[in-house]
Amino acid sequence: MARHEALETDPGWLPEDTIESVRGQVPIVYVEAVPVRVDHLGRITKVGLLLRAQADGSVSRAVVSGRVLYGETLREALWRHLSKDLGPEASPRIPSGVAPFTVAEYFPDPERSGFHDPRQHAVALGYLVACDGECRPAQDALDLAWLSPDEAVDPSIAGEMSSGHGRLVRRALAFAGQLP
Repeated sequence: MARHEALETDPGWLPEDTIESVRGQVPIVYVEAVPVRVDHLGRITKVGLLLRAQADGSVSRAVVSGRVLYGETLREALWRHLSKDLGPEASPRIPSGVAPFTVAEYFPDPERSGFHDPRQHAVALGYLVACDGECRPAQDALDLAWLSPDEAVDPSIAGEMSSGHGRLVRRALAFAGQLP
């Protein structure tokens, strides 16, 4: 576990010039987590969406997302990003299996797949993660809203999500058999 703790305190992954070079040559692996609240039967009652400031100055809703570090397991990456974005008291229940509910391919070309990242080609593994604890927006998140499944897929909310995250939320709810 000491190795994992060292990863958490490491301020960077690769130097900026190196990551830019790598992004131009190979897809980068990400994990994306749709945080949810569930009832005693495991039915989704709320979907957690972050509010983030974008590089262009706009604000949009998003799910928890981030790179998988070299030597890091998918579970460790999920834990790190959920703790970073939702706070240390979020108590996420990391899935026991590592199979994602979907794989999303992000491309610089917004028309290619419906998932868009102008910086890179990325492959993201999507997970539905129940959170039992106190969630507070952290790091670069401005706010966290807990919405009903109906609200989370409402076109007005989906329109506030960037990069295809609205599509990802729909896939998560469909995977759980709860797409309204």
